[in-house]
Amino acid sequence: MFRGNNPTRVDEKGRLKVPAEFKRVIDEKYGAQFYVTSLDGKSAQIYPFEEWERIEQKLAALSTFNPTKKKFLNRVNYWGQMVDMDGQGRLLMPQLLRESAQIKGEVAVVGNLTYLEVRNLEGYRREIEEEKFTAEDEQTLDGLGI
Repeated sequence: MFRGNNPTRVDEKGRLKVPAEFKRVIDEKYGAQFYVTSLDGKSAQIYPFEEWERIEQKLAALSTFNPTKKKFLNRVNYWGQMVDMDGQGRLLMPQLLRESAQIKGEVAVVGNLTYLEVRNLEGYRREIEEEKFTAEDEQTLDGLGI
């Protein structure tokens, strides 16, 4: 499982150096192929290909006429790209997504259980500060038994 925030850098060529803590999980559990995508162009989601295939299998079971499936696929395909990790533990972030999400220089790499999310570090910090965790959020989690 991926968890925590491990800030790192995206170099001038658009390569993300996968933080050591996440690289360890990848080496133990996954291969070197990833699907990098987004739903909104504001952050990048990096799925080990095995995890992405699980999502695709669930989507394949839905009707081709399902409007939410189509909407989801339009977004993840627009932003998405298959990427291989190089020998130095780097992933080339898709240029379209790098520009849209301002993924350059200092970035946050956040573990979200089965995938990593990459965010502009300053923008992510601002969002965390502005988007307060509410009593309603606590109630929702309580209802889930968390």
